[in-house]
Amino acid sequence: MTTTPQDGRVSARVLLRDAAGHLLLLKTLNHPDNPAQGHFWMTPGGGVEPGESLAQAAARELGEEIGLHVSPELLGSPVAFTSGQADLEWASGHFTDHFFQLRVVSHQIDLSGQTDYEQREHLGHRWWPPAELATTTDNVLPWQLGPLLDRLDRLGPPEAPVQLPWHH
Repeated sequence: MTTTPQDGRVSARVLLRDAAGHLLLLKTLNHPDNPAQGHFWMTPGGGVEPGESLAQAAARELGEEIGLHVSPELLGSPVAFTSGQADLEWASGHFTDHFFQLRVVSHQIDLSGQTDYEQREHLGHRWWPPAELATTTDNVLPWQLGPLLDRLDRLGPPEAPVQLPWHH
């Protein structure tokens, strides 16, 4: 699937899980210029560039954001998506986030490929046990990650991507 500009803001993100099933989330400032506005946790990933497939974008983003270099084919098909309207400082309109799942034995995070903006907003990372996602009071995006991971563990990849609730 190749995206085009009329699709609005389309992103490709990765549910990166280690051998123990923990999920990598990146801690990010809500507003880099105003840290008092708090933070949220999100999966690695980002915007799809013109002419790029979802899997190509997800693989590129893994390399840029956390230093994990994989072929797009290794990601398979998206397992989930979320979609809706948002009005952010840097963009507004209809957003759609597509999620792939990838398992690794382990990975040492390398932030050297992040853009200046990503480095300004980055507060850290953590490999989360799935059970903690259901009980945390932190803002974790997308919503419903815990149930999604449980479903993926029990049933494997879905025939069609699971729709998650929109979070803005």
